[in-house]
Amino acid sequence: MRAQAHTLEAFVAGLLVLSGIVFALQTTAVTPLSASTSNQHVGNQQRTAALGVLDAAEANGTLRDALVDWNASEGTFTNASGGGYRNGGPPNAFGHALNRTFREQRTAFNVDLYWTDVNDSNAGPKPLVDMGTPSDDATVASRNVVLYDDTRLAGSPNTTVAEARANASTTFYAPDAAVGQRLFNVVEVRITVWRI
Repeated sequence: MRAQAHTLEAFVAGLLVLSGIVFALQTTAVTPLSASTSNQHVGNQQRTAALGVLDAAEANGTLRDALVDWNASEGTFTNASGGGYRNGGPPNAFGHALNRTFREQRTAFNVDLYWTDVNDSNAGPKPLVDMGTPSDDATVASRNVVLYDDTRLAGSPNTTVAEARANASTTFYAPDAAVGQRLFNVVEVRITVWRI
């Protein structure tokens, strides 16, 4: 009788160990980039920080200045390649704010511009900053900026956005969506942020 109890005990113990191993093998590994409440919290913080940068830049006028820091004769943002700035924010106040908020914290970001074309459909994106392909846990924040016909280009201060678009020898990335009116276009600035 005693031997049967020991055998049954050993069998139950073996079954428990085997069940534990099977359970452990079927669980999903949690990595630093796995979706979790802490990653969602980090994503929320990044989105809040991006909104804060946009709000501050809009309030002090540096956001509009960055959008019109355009070299009309070269058809690109001042001192940028055709695809925008690659190693961080543009060399202006808005770019410095982006770099302080994200780049110095080892967080990558893209800034893309969208606008309305003459057919009232969204157009773009035109990359202002392109630091690569966002990860799956990237967060996005955006803000709309109104450009008027008489808004001067920072990269070509004697030229307005309307003149740059109308002149065949110069260019501007967004079209005049309201021809004959003071409004030129509304540009959506979209910041995408992700952890490196």
